[in-house]
Amino acid sequence: MRASTIKHRTLDKASAAPRARSHLATSLTLAAMSLGYGVVQLDVTIVNTALDAMGRALGGGVAELQWVVSAYTIAFAAFILTAGALGDRIGAKRVFMAGFAIFTAASLACALSPNAVVLIAARLVQGLAAAILVPNSLALLNHAYADDRERGRAVAVWAAGASLALTAGPFVGGALITLVSWRAIFLVNLPIGLAGLWLSWRYASETTRARSREIDLPGQLAAIGALGALAGAIIEGGALGWDHPAVIAAFVGAAILAVLFVWRESRAAQPMLPLSLFGQRLFTLTSLVGLLVNIAIYGLIFVLSLYFQRINGLSAWWTGLAFVPMMAAVLPVNLLAPRLAERIGSCPTIILGACISAIGCLGLLWIEAGTSYWAICAQTIAISGGLGLLVPPLTSTLLGSVEKARSGIAAGVLNATRQTGSVLGVALFGSLVASDRAFMTGLHLSLVISAAVLLIAAAVIGVGAPARG
Repeated sequence: MRASTIKHRTLDKASAAPRARSHLATSLTLAAMSLGYGVVQLDVTIVNTALDAMGRALGGGVAELQWVVSAYTIAFAAFILTAGALGDRIGAKRVFMAGFAIFTAASLACALSPNAVVLIAARLVQGLAAAILVPNSLALLNHAYADDRERGRAVAVWAAGASLALTAGPFVGGALITLVSWRAIFLVNLPIGLAGLWLSWRYASETTRARSREIDLPGQLAAIGALGALAGAIIEGGALGWDHPAVIAAFVGAAILAVLFVWRESRAAQPMLPLSLFGQRLFTLTSLVGLLVNIAIYGLIFVLSLYFQRINGLSAWWTGLAFVPMMAAVLPVNLLAPRLAERIGSCPTIILGACISAIGCLGLLWIEAGTSYWAICAQTIAISGGLGLLVPPLTSTLLGSVEKARSGIAAGVLNATRQTGSVLGVALFGSLVASDRAFMTGLHLSLVISAAVLLIAAAVIGVGAPARG
Protein backbone atom coordinates (compact mmCIF):
# COMPACT_ATOMS: atom_id res chain seq x y z
CA MET A 1 0.00 0.00 0.00
CA ARG A 2 2.80 2.39 0.93
CA ALA A 3 4.70 1.54 -2.26
CA SER A 4 1.56 2.24 -4.32
CA THR A 5 1.03 5.60 -2.60
CA ILE A 6 4.64 6.60 -3.17
CA LYS A 7 4.33 5.59 -6.83
CA HIS A 8 1.20 7.72 -7.32
CA ARG A 9 2.81 10.71 -5.61
CA THR A 10 5.88 10.35 -7.83
CA LEU A 11 3.68 10.25 -10.95
CA ASP A 12 1.71 13.29 -9.75
CA LYS A 13 4.93 15.26 -9.24
CA ALA A 14 6.21 14.19 -12.66
CA SER A 15 3.01 15.29 -14.40
CA ALA A 16 2.85 18.55 -12.43
CA ALA A 17 6.30 19.64 -13.60
CA PRO A 18 5.39 19.84 -17.34
CA ARG A 19 2.15 21.62 -16.45
CA ALA A 20 4.05 24.19 -14.37
CA ARG A 21 6.58 24.64 -17.18
CA SER A 22 3.77 24.97 -19.72
CA HIS A 23 2.09 27.66 -17.61
CA LEU A 24 5.41 29.51 -17.23
CA ALA A 25 6.06 29.31 -20.97
CA THR A 26 2.63 30.69 -21.89
CA SER A 27 2.93 33.47 -19.30
CA LEU A 28 6.34 34.52 -20.62
CA THR A 29 5.04 34.25 -24.20
CA LEU A 30 2.32 36.70 -23.15
CA ALA A 31 5.03 38.96 -21.70
CA ALA A 32 6.96 38.89 -24.99
CA MET A 33 3.86 39.62 -27.07
CA SER A 34 2.88 42.45 -24.74
CA LEU A 35 6.35 43.97 -25.11
CA GLY A 36 5.97 43.77 -28.89
CA TYR A 37 2.60 45.53 -28.97
CA GLY A 38 3.60 47.90 -26.18
CA VAL A 39 6.73 49.21 -27.91
CA VAL A 40 4.67 49.88 -31.05
CA GLN A 41 2.16 51.96 -29.08
CA LEU A 42 4.89 53.68 -27.07
CA ASP A 43 6.40 55.05 -30.28
CA VAL A 44 3.03 56.42 -31.38
CA THR A 45 2.93 58.97 -28.52
CA ILE A 46 6.51 59.34 -27.30
CA VAL A 47 7.62 60.98 -30.57
CA ASN A 48 5.04 63.78 -30.32
CA THR A 49 6.76 65.05 -27.18
CA ALA A 50 10.08 65.32 -29.02
CA LEU A 51 8.86 67.17 -32.13
CA ASP A 52 10.16 70.59 -31.15
CA ALA A 53 13.49 69.24 -29.89
CA MET A 54 14.01 67.23 -33.10
CA GLY A 55 13.09 70.23 -35.24
CA ARG A 56 15.62 72.46 -33.46
CA ALA A 57 18.38 69.82 -33.49
CA LEU A 58 17.97 68.70 -37.11
CA GLY A 59 16.81 71.99 -38.60
CA GLY A 60 13.50 70.74 -39.97
CA GLY A 61 10.27 72.68 -40.34
CA VAL A 62 6.71 71.48 -39.76
CA ALA A 63 6.71 69.49 -43.01
CA GLU A 64 9.77 67.48 -41.93
CA LEU A 65 8.19 66.84 -38.53
CA GLN A 66 5.03 65.64 -40.27
CA TRP A 67 7.13 63.15 -42.21
CA VAL A 68 8.81 61.93 -39.01
CA VAL A 69 5.37 61.01 -37.66
CA SER A 70 3.74 59.98 -40.95
CA ALA A 71 6.56 57.76 -42.26
CA TYR A 72 5.94 55.45 -39.29
CA THR A 73 2.17 55.32 -39.73
CA ILE A 74 2.28 55.01 -43.54
CA ALA A 75 4.39 51.86 -43.33
CA PHE A 76 2.31 50.57 -40.41
CA ALA A 77 -1.00 51.09 -42.25
CA ALA A 78 0.13 49.85 -45.64
CA PHE A 79 1.99 46.70 -44.53
CA ILE A 80 -0.09 45.33 -41.66
CA LEU A 81 -2.34 43.08 -43.78
CA THR A 82 0.59 41.55 -45.66
CA ALA A 83 2.52 41.06 -42.41
CA GLY A 84 -0.25 38.83 -41.06
CA ALA A 85 -0.25 36.77 -44.26
CA LEU A 86 3.55 36.48 -44.07
CA GLY A 87 3.25 35.05 -40.57
CA ASP A 88 0.68 32.52 -41.78
CA ARG A 89 3.01 31.44 -44.57
CA ILE A 90 6.39 31.06 -42.84
CA GLY A 91 5.44 30.97 -39.15
CA ALA A 92 4.33 33.74 -36.81
CA LYS A 93 7.27 33.24 -34.40
CA ARG A 94 9.89 33.65 -37.12
CA VAL A 95 8.19 36.73 -38.50
CA PHE A 96 7.55 38.24 -35.06
CA MET A 97 11.20 37.85 -34.04
CA ALA A 98 12.34 39.33 -37.35
CA GLY A 99 9.99 42.25 -36.77
CA PHE A 100 11.37 42.82 -33.26
CA ALA A 101 14.95 42.71 -34.55
CA ILE A 102 14.16 45.19 -37.35
CA PHE A 103 12.30 47.50 -34.95
CA THR A 104 15.23 47.50 -32.51
CA ALA A 105 17.79 48.16 -35.24
CA ALA A 106 15.63 50.93 -36.75
CA SER A 107 15.28 52.53 -33.31
CA LEU A 108 19.07 52.66 -33.01
CA ALA A 109 19.23 54.22 -36.48
CA CYS A 110 16.68 56.84 -35.39
CA ALA A 111 18.73 57.70 -32.32
CA LEU A 112 21.92 58.10 -34.39
CA SER A 113 20.31 60.05 -37.26
CA PRO A 114 22.51 62.98 -38.35
CA ASN A 115 19.70 64.76 -40.23
CA ALA A 116 15.96 64.73 -40.87
CA VAL A 117 16.20 62.61 -44.04
CA VAL A 118 17.93 59.72 -42.26
CA LEU A 119 15.49 59.99 -39.35
CA ILE A 120 12.46 59.82 -41.67
CA ALA A 121 13.92 56.77 -43.48
CA ALA A 122 14.57 55.01 -40.17
CA ARG A 123 11.03 55.83 -38.99
CA LEU A 124 9.70 54.23 -42.18
CA VAL A 125 11.55 51.01 -41.34
CA GLN A 126 10.27 51.24 -37.76
CA GLY A 127 6.69 51.44 -39.05
CA LEU A 128 7.20 48.40 -41.26
CA ALA A 129 8.49 46.46 -38.25
CA ALA A 130 5.53 47.67 -36.16
CA ALA A 131 3.16 46.29 -38.78
CA ILE A 132 4.93 42.92 -38.45
CA LEU A 133 4.76 42.89 -34.64
CA VAL A 134 1.06 43.59 -34.07
CA PRO A 135 -0.75 40.85 -36.08
CA ASN A 136 1.87 38.18 -35.38
CA SER A 137 1.90 38.85 -31.63
CA LEU A 138 -1.84 38.21 -31.63
CA ALA A 139 -1.40 35.05 -33.73
CA LEU A 140 1.18 33.70 -31.24
CA LEU A 141 -1.15 34.42 -28.31
CA ASN A 142 -3.94 32.60 -30.12
CA HIS A 143 -1.60 29.65 -30.58
CA ALA A 144 -0.32 29.68 -26.98
CA TYR A 145 -3.74 29.67 -25.25
CA ALA A 146 -6.03 26.81 -26.27
CA ASP A 147 -8.77 27.64 -23.77
CA ASP A 148 -11.13 30.41 -24.94
CA ARG A 149 -11.44 32.01 -21.50
CA GLU A 150 -7.68 32.02 -20.87
CA ARG A 151 -7.09 33.39 -24.34
CA GLY A 152 -9.56 36.19 -23.71
CA ARG A 153 -7.77 37.13 -20.49
CA ALA A 154 -4.40 37.03 -22.24
CA VAL A 155 -5.62 39.32 -25.03
CA ALA A 156 -7.00 41.71 -22.38
CA VAL A 157 -3.54 41.85 -20.72
CA TRP A 158 -1.91 42.33 -24.15
CA ALA A 159 -4.24 45.24 -24.95
CA ALA A 160 -3.98 46.79 -21.47
CA GLY A 161 -0.18 46.78 -21.69
CA ALA A 162 -0.39 48.63 -25.00
CA SER A 163 -2.79 51.18 -23.51
CA LEU A 164 -0.38 51.70 -20.60
CA ALA A 165 2.50 52.26 -23.04
CA LEU A 166 0.37 54.69 -25.04
CA THR A 167 -0.44 56.61 -21.85
CA ALA A 168 3.14 56.57 -20.54
CA GLY A 169 4.65 57.70 -23.86
CA PRO A 170 4.40 61.49 -23.36
CA PHE A 171 5.56 61.32 -19.73
CA VAL A 172 8.50 59.02 -20.49
CA GLY A 173 9.40 61.05 -23.57
CA GLY A 174 9.38 64.34 -21.67
CA ALA A 175 11.58 62.91 -18.92
CA LEU A 176 14.11 61.39 -21.34
CA ILE A 177 14.37 64.56 -23.41
CA THR A 178 14.86 66.70 -20.30
CA LEU A 179 17.42 64.41 -18.67
CA VAL A 180 19.28 63.18 -21.78
CA SER A 181 18.15 64.33 -25.26
CA TRP A 182 15.51 63.56 -27.88
CA ARG A 183 17.67 60.66 -29.09
CA ALA A 184 16.98 58.80 -25.83
CA ILE A 185 13.31 58.26 -26.79
CA PHE A 186 14.53 55.80 -29.42
CA LEU A 187 17.33 54.26 -27.34
CA VAL A 188 14.75 53.18 -24.73
CA ASN A 189 13.44 50.70 -27.32
CA LEU A 190 16.73 48.75 -27.32
CA PRO A 191 16.39 46.95 -23.94
CA ILE A 192 12.69 46.34 -24.67
CA GLY A 193 13.59 44.82 -28.02
CA LEU A 194 16.34 42.60 -26.63
CA ALA A 195 14.08 41.35 -23.82
CA GLY A 196 11.24 40.65 -26.26
CA LEU A 197 13.54 38.79 -28.63
CA TRP A 198 14.98 36.58 -25.89
CA LEU A 199 11.58 35.75 -24.38
CA SER A 200 10.15 34.97 -27.82
CA TRP A 201 13.07 32.74 -28.79
CA ARG A 202 13.07 30.94 -25.45
CA TYR A 203 9.36 30.45 -24.72
CA ALA A 204 7.08 31.10 -27.71
CA SER A 205 6.10 28.07 -29.79
CA GLU A 206 5.91 28.29 -33.56
CA THR A 207 2.58 28.29 -35.37
CA THR A 208 1.62 25.90 -38.15
CA ARG A 209 2.82 27.17 -41.51
CA ALA A 210 0.33 27.55 -44.35
CA ARG A 211 2.59 27.39 -47.40
CA SER A 212 -0.39 27.85 -49.70
CA ARG A 213 -0.93 31.37 -48.32
CA GLU A 214 0.14 33.77 -51.06
CA ILE A 215 1.66 37.23 -50.61
CA ASP A 216 -0.05 39.88 -52.73
CA LEU A 217 3.08 41.84 -53.68
CA PRO A 218 1.51 43.99 -56.47
CA GLY A 219 -1.35 44.96 -54.16
CA GLN A 220 1.11 45.75 -51.39
CA LEU A 221 3.23 48.01 -53.59
CA ALA A 222 0.14 49.81 -54.90
CA ALA A 223 -1.14 50.38 -51.33
CA ILE A 224 2.18 51.84 -50.13
CA GLY A 225 2.46 54.04 -53.22
CA ALA A 226 -1.11 55.35 -52.99
CA LEU A 227 -0.96 56.16 -49.28
CA GLY A 228 2.53 57.65 -49.48
CA ALA A 229 1.64 59.83 -52.48
CA LEU A 230 -1.56 61.08 -50.84
CA ALA A 231 0.18 61.90 -47.55
CA GLY A 232 3.03 63.57 -49.45
CA ALA A 233 0.62 65.71 -51.47
CA ILE A 234 -1.16 66.94 -48.34
CA ILE A 235 2.04 67.54 -46.35
CA GLU A 236 3.90 69.35 -49.13
CA GLY A 237 0.75 71.22 -50.16
CA GLY A 238 1.00 73.18 -46.92
CA ALA A 239 4.67 73.96 -47.54
CA LEU A 240 4.84 74.44 -51.35
CA GLY A 241 1.29 75.54 -52.11
CA TRP A 242 -1.65 73.49 -53.36
CA ASP A 243 -1.13 74.54 -56.98
CA HIS A 244 2.52 73.45 -57.07
CA PRO A 245 3.16 70.96 -59.93
CA ALA A 246 4.73 68.39 -57.58
CA VAL A 247 1.70 68.50 -55.27
CA ILE A 248 -0.75 68.13 -58.16
CA ALA A 249 1.34 65.25 -59.56
CA ALA A 250 1.30 63.51 -56.18
CA PHE A 251 -2.50 63.77 -55.95
CA VAL A 252 -2.85 62.35 -59.48
CA GLY A 253 -0.38 59.56 -58.69
CA ALA A 254 -2.26 58.67 -55.50
CA ALA A 255 -5.56 58.45 -57.43
CA ILE A 256 -4.05 56.24 -60.16
CA LEU A 257 -2.39 53.91 -57.65
CA ALA A 258 -5.61 53.67 -55.59
CA VAL A 259 -7.53 52.60 -58.71
CA LEU A 260 -4.81 50.06 -59.55
CA PHE A 261 -4.97 48.72 -55.98
CA VAL A 262 -8.75 48.17 -56.16
CA TRP A 263 -8.39 46.60 -59.61
CA ARG A 264 -5.68 44.24 -58.36
CA GLU A 265 -7.58 43.24 -55.22
CA SER A 266 -10.72 42.46 -57.24
CA ARG A 267 -8.78 39.97 -59.37
CA ALA A 268 -6.18 38.45 -57.04
CA ALA A 269 -6.68 34.81 -56.02
CA GLN A 270 -5.68 35.65 -52.42
CA PRO A 271 -6.02 39.44 -52.14
CA MET A 272 -4.35 41.46 -49.43
CA LEU A 273 -7.70 43.16 -48.85
CA PRO A 274 -10.72 40.99 -49.78
CA LEU A 275 -13.18 43.49 -51.26
CA SER A 276 -16.05 41.09 -50.55
CA LEU A 277 -15.83 42.15 -46.90
CA PHE A 278 -17.24 45.52 -47.87
CA GLY A 279 -20.40 43.80 -49.04
CA GLN A 280 -21.36 43.77 -45.35
CA ARG A 281 -22.84 47.20 -44.65
CA LEU A 282 -21.91 47.24 -40.95
CA PHE A 283 -18.31 46.28 -41.76
CA THR A 284 -18.05 49.12 -44.27
CA LEU A 285 -19.58 51.65 -41.87
CA THR A 286 -17.36 50.74 -38.91
CA SER A 287 -14.24 50.79 -41.11
CA LEU A 288 -15.18 54.27 -42.31
CA VAL A 289 -15.80 55.45 -38.74
CA GLY A 290 -12.36 54.12 -37.69
CA LEU A 291 -10.78 56.13 -40.53
CA LEU A 292 -12.66 59.35 -39.66
CA VAL A 293 -12.04 59.15 -35.91
CA ASN A 294 -8.29 58.75 -36.33
CA ILE A 295 -8.13 61.64 -38.79
CA ALA A 296 -9.70 63.85 -36.14
CA ILE A 297 -7.91 62.63 -32.99
CA TYR A 298 -4.35 61.90 -34.09
CA GLY A 299 -4.09 64.92 -36.35
CA LEU A 300 -5.15 67.05 -33.39
CA ILE A 301 -2.60 65.44 -31.05
CA PHE A 302 0.15 66.39 -33.51
CA VAL A 303 -1.01 70.02 -33.65
CA LEU A 304 -1.48 70.28 -29.88
CA SER A 305 2.09 69.02 -29.36
CA LEU A 306 3.38 71.92 -31.45
CA TYR A 307 1.02 74.34 -29.69
CA PHE A 308 2.25 73.43 -26.22
CA GLN A 309 5.91 73.75 -27.19
CA ARG A 310 6.17 76.37 -29.93
CA ILE A 311 3.33 78.70 -28.97
CA ASN A 312 2.99 78.28 -25.20
CA GLY A 313 6.71 77.68 -24.68
CA LEU A 314 6.38 74.52 -22.58
CA SER A 315 9.45 72.34 -22.23
CA ALA A 316 9.44 68.73 -23.42
CA TRP A 317 8.96 67.64 -19.77
CA TRP A 318 5.88 69.79 -19.24
CA THR A 319 4.50 68.91 -22.66
CA GLY A 320 4.76 65.24 -21.71
CA LEU A 321 2.95 65.93 -18.45
CA ALA A 322 0.30 67.93 -20.33
CA PHE A 323 -0.65 64.85 -22.34
CA VAL A 324 -0.77 62.44 -19.39
CA PRO A 325 -4.39 63.25 -18.28
CA MET A 326 -5.52 63.08 -21.90
CA MET A 327 -3.95 59.68 -22.52
CA ALA A 328 -4.77 58.33 -19.05
CA ALA A 329 -8.49 58.88 -19.67
CA VAL A 330 -8.52 56.27 -22.43
CA LEU A 331 -7.89 53.13 -20.33
CA PRO A 332 -10.67 53.45 -17.69
CA VAL A 333 -13.19 54.50 -20.34
CA ASN A 334 -12.10 51.50 -22.44
CA LEU A 335 -13.14 49.29 -19.52
CA LEU A 336 -16.47 51.11 -19.12
CA ALA A 337 -17.38 51.00 -22.82
CA PRO A 338 -18.34 47.27 -23.10
CA ARG A 339 -20.71 47.55 -20.13
CA LEU A 340 -22.36 50.63 -21.57
CA ALA A 341 -22.64 48.94 -24.96
CA GLU A 342 -24.44 46.01 -23.32
CA ARG A 343 -27.00 48.41 -21.85
CA ILE A 344 -27.67 50.82 -24.71
CA GLY A 345 -26.19 49.03 -27.73
CA SER A 346 -22.87 49.20 -29.56
CA CYS A 347 -23.88 51.76 -32.19
CA PRO A 348 -25.37 54.25 -29.67
CA THR A 349 -22.15 53.93 -27.63
CA ILE A 350 -20.05 54.69 -30.71
CA ILE A 351 -22.25 57.72 -31.47
CA LEU A 352 -21.99 58.94 -27.87
CA GLY A 353 -18.19 58.63 -27.86
CA ALA A 354 -17.83 60.51 -31.15
CA CYS A 355 -20.13 63.31 -29.92
CA ILE A 356 -18.23 63.67 -26.63
CA SER A 357 -14.95 64.03 -28.54
CA ALA A 358 -16.55 66.55 -30.92
CA ILE A 359 -17.80 68.63 -27.97
CA GLY A 360 -14.27 68.58 -26.51
CA CYS A 361 -12.90 69.91 -29.84
CA LEU A 362 -15.47 72.71 -29.98
CA GLY A 363 -14.70 73.56 -26.35
CA LEU A 364 -11.10 74.39 -27.37
CA LEU A 365 -12.02 76.91 -30.07
CA TRP A 366 -11.47 79.89 -27.75
CA ILE A 367 -7.85 79.04 -26.85
CA GLU A 368 -5.12 81.48 -27.85
CA ALA A 369 -1.37 81.79 -27.36
CA GLY A 370 -0.64 81.79 -23.64
CA THR A 371 -3.89 80.13 -22.55
CA SER A 372 -3.38 78.26 -19.27
CA TYR A 373 -3.05 74.51 -19.59
CA TRP A 374 -5.57 73.97 -16.80
CA ALA A 375 -8.14 75.92 -18.79
CA ILE A 376 -7.97 73.40 -21.63
CA CYS A 377 -7.35 70.19 -19.64
CA ALA A 378 -11.03 69.20 -19.32
CA GLN A 379 -11.57 69.51 -23.07
CA THR A 380 -8.55 67.35 -23.93
CA ILE A 381 -9.80 64.70 -21.48
CA ALA A 382 -13.21 64.80 -23.17
CA ILE A 383 -11.57 64.31 -26.59
CA SER A 384 -9.61 61.24 -25.48
CA GLY A 385 -12.44 59.94 -23.27
CA GLY A 386 -14.78 59.90 -26.26
CA LEU A 387 -12.15 57.97 -28.20
CA GLY A 388 -11.84 55.44 -25.37
CA LEU A 389 -15.61 55.02 -25.29
CA LEU A 390 -16.09 54.30 -28.98
CA VAL A 391 -13.11 52.07 -29.87
CA PRO A 392 -14.13 48.83 -28.03
CA PRO A 393 -17.71 48.73 -29.43
CA LEU A 394 -16.38 49.80 -32.82
CA THR A 395 -13.99 46.84 -32.84
CA SER A 396 -16.56 44.33 -31.57
CA THR A 397 -19.19 45.57 -34.03
CA LEU A 398 -16.80 45.23 -36.96
CA LEU A 399 -15.73 41.73 -35.91
CA GLY A 400 -19.36 40.72 -35.35
CA SER A 401 -20.29 41.81 -38.87
CA VAL A 402 -18.26 39.01 -40.52
CA GLU A 403 -18.05 35.26 -40.03
CA LYS A 404 -15.53 34.08 -37.42
CA ALA A 405 -13.25 32.53 -40.02
CA ARG A 406 -12.56 36.02 -41.38
CA SER A 407 -12.20 37.84 -38.06
CA GLY A 408 -8.40 38.04 -38.38
CA ILE A 409 -8.46 39.81 -41.72
CA ALA A 410 -11.33 42.00 -40.51
CA ALA A 411 -9.29 43.13 -37.49
CA GLY A 412 -6.37 43.81 -39.83
CA VAL A 413 -8.57 45.99 -42.04
CA LEU A 414 -9.72 48.02 -39.03
CA ASN A 415 -6.10 48.55 -37.93
CA ALA A 416 -5.12 49.54 -41.46
CA THR A 417 -7.99 52.02 -41.88
CA ARG A 418 -7.35 53.60 -38.48
CA GLN A 419 -3.63 54.00 -39.19
CA THR A 420 -4.49 55.46 -42.59
CA GLY A 421 -6.67 57.98 -40.76
CA SER A 422 -3.71 58.87 -38.52
CA VAL A 423 -1.53 59.50 -41.59
CA LEU A 424 -4.13 61.72 -43.23
CA GLY A 425 -4.90 63.60 -40.01
CA VAL A 426 -1.26 64.47 -39.32
CA ALA A 427 -0.73 65.43 -42.97
CA LEU A 428 -3.84 67.63 -43.17
CA PHE A 429 -3.64 69.38 -39.81
CA GLY A 430 0.11 69.79 -40.02
CA SER A 431 -0.29 71.57 -43.35
CA LEU A 432 -2.72 74.02 -41.71
CA VAL A 433 -0.14 75.09 -39.09
CA ALA A 434 2.91 75.03 -41.37
CA SER A 435 3.35 78.80 -40.93
CA ASP A 436 4.21 80.04 -37.43
CA ARG A 437 2.50 83.38 -38.17
CA ALA A 438 -0.81 81.67 -38.97
CA PHE A 439 -0.46 78.87 -36.40
CA MET A 440 -3.45 79.80 -34.23
CA THR A 441 -5.70 80.22 -37.26
CA GLY A 442 -4.62 76.77 -38.43
CA LEU A 443 -5.20 75.31 -34.95
CA HIS A 444 -8.72 76.73 -34.76
CA LEU A 445 -9.48 75.40 -38.24
CA SER A 446 -8.11 72.00 -37.21
CA LEU A 447 -10.47 71.96 -34.22
CA VAL A 448 -13.47 72.80 -36.43
CA ILE A 449 -12.52 70.08 -38.92
CA SER A 450 -12.01 67.55 -36.11
CA ALA A 451 -15.43 68.30 -34.62
CA ALA A 452 -17.08 68.10 -38.06
CA VAL A 453 -15.36 64.79 -38.92
CA LEU A 454 -16.37 63.27 -35.57
CA LEU A 455 -19.99 64.34 -36.02
CA ILE A 456 -19.95 62.89 -39.54
CA ALA A 457 -18.66 59.61 -38.03
CA ALA A 458 -21.56 59.65 -35.55
CA ALA A 459 -24.03 60.33 -38.38
CA VAL A 460 -22.56 57.53 -40.52
CA ILE A 461 -23.25 54.97 -37.79
CA GLY A 462 -26.51 56.54 -36.67
CA VAL A 463 -28.09 56.71 -40.13
CA GLY A 464 -26.40 53.85 -41.94
CA ALA A 465 -26.29 51.04 -39.35
CA PRO A 466 -29.08 48.44 -39.51
CA ALA A 467 -31.33 48.08 -36.49
CA ARG A 468 -29.53 44.94 -35.32
CA GLY A 469 -26.28 46.98 -35.05
